[in-house]
Amino acid sequence: METLLEIRDLSKTFELHNLGKQIHAVSSVGISLREGEFVGITGKSGSGKSTILKCIYGTYRIQHGSIWYHSKRFGKINLAQASEREMLYLRKHEIGYVSQFLSAMPRTTARQLVQQAIVEMGEDQEFAAEETEKILAHFELDEELWDSYPATFSGGEKLRLNIARAMVKKPRLLLLDEPTASLDHDSKLKVRELIEQLMKQGTTMLGIFHDLEFMNNLCDREYNMQNGVFSHAATFTNS
Repeated sequence: METLLEIRDLSKTFELHNLGKQIHAVSSVGISLREGEFVGITGKSGSGKSTILKCIYGTYRIQHGSIWYHSKRFGKINLAQASEREMLYLRKHEIGYVSQFLSAMPRTTARQLVQQAIVEMGEDQEFAAEETEKILAHFELDEELWDSYPATFSGGEKLRLNIARAMVKKPRLLLLDEPTASLDHDSKLKVRELIEQLMKQGTTMLGIFHDLEFMNNLCDREYNMQNGVFSHAATFTNS
């Protein structure tokens, strides 16, 4: 299988100008993902896990290293040097990101948020409407909430909506930052079900999890992170 993502010697430092300090979030991290793989990153809070995902997604700019991604549109591209226009395109069409927090447009309903995500992929309104209802129902989001503003949702409802919006696009690369953090057991199973479905469809995934049981028989490899570096890696044979 072809390599879809390769991170080489990635380092990220945050400057605390008011304190005159530097915080080294990640140091000399390297990782590669082949098409269709699911790689998990574990570790304590503050160990640098989320920083890696945000560097891939372009939320953070890095000081050192490269992030090579094999794009359908641009070919092999270093995300660390990609233009804002290139990153916007990739986020819309190729790279999905699920975090614990929902960033939603004001005065946009849950239904509209998901439909917009599908239309961005080039689908028509009728198809988008059907797929939106399917995925909102899959996550058992109360129908009364579909045409409500997410600002009124509970934390768990917002997270389910966030996951639905990212997964419905069926991205080539999906970044998962604690996607099950505040979900109950049944909702976690719904997320797992969709992850398994996306894996069958060939989506490549890099995910951060504290819930090791959730990762069981999902991940091809797991990297444990401590103090900004990978302490060890494990490869699994999934049954």
